[in-house]
Amino acid sequence: MRRVLLASPRGYCAGVERAVETVAQALDLYGTVYVRKEIVHNRHVVRDLQERGAIFVQEEQEAPPGATLVLSAHGVAPEVYRRGQTLGQKTIDATCPLVTKVHVQARRFAEEGYQIVLIGHAGHEEVIGTMGEAPKAIVLVESVADAEALSFTAGTKLAYVTQTTLSVEETAEIIAVLRRRYPYIRSPKREDICYATSNRQRAVKEMLPQIQLLLVIGSKNSSNSNRLVDVARAGGIDAHLIEDAAAIEESWLEQVETVGITSGASAPERLVEGVCDWFRERGVDEIEQARIVEEHVEFRLPVELRRELRARDER
Repeated sequence: MRRVLLASPRGYCAGVERAVETVAQALDLYGTVYVRKEIVHNRHVVRDLQERGAIFVQEEQEAPPGATLVLSAHGVAPEVYRRGQTLGQKTIDATCPLVTKVHVQARRFAEEGYQIVLIGHAGHEEVIGTMGEAPKAIVLVESVADAEALSFTAGTKLAYVTQTTLSVEETAEIIAVLRRRYPYIRSPKREDICYATSNRQRAVKEMLPQIQLLLVIGSKNSSNSNRLVDVARAGGIDAHLIEDAAAIEESWLEQVETVGITSGASAPERLVEGVCDWFRERGVDEIEQARIVEEHVEFRLPVELRRELRARDER
């Protein structure tokens, strides 16, 4: 084991930065803030925010009436907003704007009378939220086999949308089946898989010829992190998903010359530094960046929060 190669880009995306900063700013403003579900899928991030005073709940009913409630980056079904209003809660929506785009598209397709195929993973919070936009019009497809098993009658108005954190290649295979079986199916105006997911998968693919092992830093419930593991394994390279340096097993490194390291879109860069330190402690001093690819996407904070911050600054 002599070299570590760092993927670029990796780590935080604009949607995650926005969501985490939303909770931080809300804590500064209100002191006590409730967060529905994990704000992003990373236990280190959640723990840090808990230490700053954020209170995490599974459902909005667990927060008291009138509380300030931040909604996670993954998006929620419309009924969550309605229940929050009934409880008199001050809701701050930290949904990633790229997820919101999928929600809006699904809603529009449903309003135009389309049956919608949602490509995604059952049980994922983003999928639950999207299906909630038009529950009677959406059918979930997780695989090529699911797409082959669809039985829409001829002439059914069909459209598809996708979860934002899927495997680019696997999603393309599913879409190819849908288009073969239903040539008239409508697609989103722009693809739904987000820029960060695509970029991180592409960065891993570019690294594969140079490495014998890939370590992906991210939580087990992080869809985009799991997809990075899938990309490496599909390319014939052993890969492991780790929460942090403590999860590395030295047995993985046998017969390995170069280890690739990347991190999911919810993983802070300090976790990458921790893994690099783990290797330095074992005598590896050749730690270098792969081809640098910069991302310049930024999202503004939620409008509800910007309004309150502006009012505070004007006092």
